[in-house]
Amino acid sequence: MARKRRGEKVDGWLILDKPEGLNSTRAVAIVRRVFDAAKAGHAGTLDPLATGVLPIALGEGTKTVPFVMDGRKSYRFEVRWGEARATDDREGEVTATSAHRPDAAAIAAALPGFIGEIDQVPPRYSAIMIDGARAYDLARANEVVEMKSRRVTVTRFDLLRIVDADTAEFEIDCGKGTYVRSLGRDLALALGTVGHVHSLRRLRAGPFTLEHAISLDLLDGPEHGPAPQSHLLPIETALDDIPALALNGMEATQMRSGQPVPLFRAVDLQRLGSLEEGGMVCAMSDGKPVALARFSQGRLHPVRVLNL
Repeated sequence: MARKRRGEKVDGWLILDKPEGLNSTRAVAIVRRVFDAAKAGHAGTLDPLATGVLPIALGEGTKTVPFVMDGRKSYRFEVRWGEARATDDREGEVTATSAHRPDAAAIAAALPGFIGEIDQVPPRYSAIMIDGARAYDLARANEVVEMKSRRVTVTRFDLLRIVDADTAEFEIDCGKGTYVRSLGRDLALALGTVGHVHSLRRLRAGPFTLEHAISLDLLDGPEHGPAPQSHLLPIETALDDIPALALNGMEATQMRSGQPVPLFRAVDLQRLGSLEEGGMVCAMSDGKPVALARFSQGRLHPVRVLNL
């Protein structure tokens, strides 16, 4: 019996401006269907409540997902004061209330305490694995679990405006693993009240911003719209922060076969430039990425070979 076709070989990145109400897994499934792609995955979950930049890797692009997930993230969000919610956003049931409302001066004075490396307890309703189960599944089953604190990095935390007495809008830049819902919850507590995230929009994920993003309506809309492939970004777009190194034909062949490439000669060292021992590069040949490789002991060792 012939094997069922699993889709076409499509390689690259599609940056979706995810709409509210759609979870990340469903968004990936839609994009995969639109491209009829054999393989797809996303670089960082967005809750159904959240909108904005959701990078979706197709084909060989999935091998570069970790580099996007490790990159800087930017978010714009609103915190609603006076109500704590079980999910730390507006979708959960109310668990506590407070009549206190902080003013702009108090908020501005509290923000520096949330900038830099900080300890943060993730929301109970999150995708973190605890003893082999997702935290949100345990929470829905009313199981009491200890959410362990983790260290995250916030490099910018700005108050944009006071929307009304109950709501303030913020923007942040942060590192991998930062939960905006936890920031909203903890900021409210630091201000002597309770609160939750009312709206959330991701502005950046690694090298990708809203300028790269396409709405689901445009991507999966009427047939007379632009072809989906016109919105596909090259794989190397995800590797902007990694230096590129050009290989000759023989070196590229070695790299594609999984063999390290020796780089001992003076001309080789000139190509490497300031790359340090253990540094990562994107090995290129004929304008296309060949592999993600690490320089060690005078050799370039392939870490992930890209079959393009």
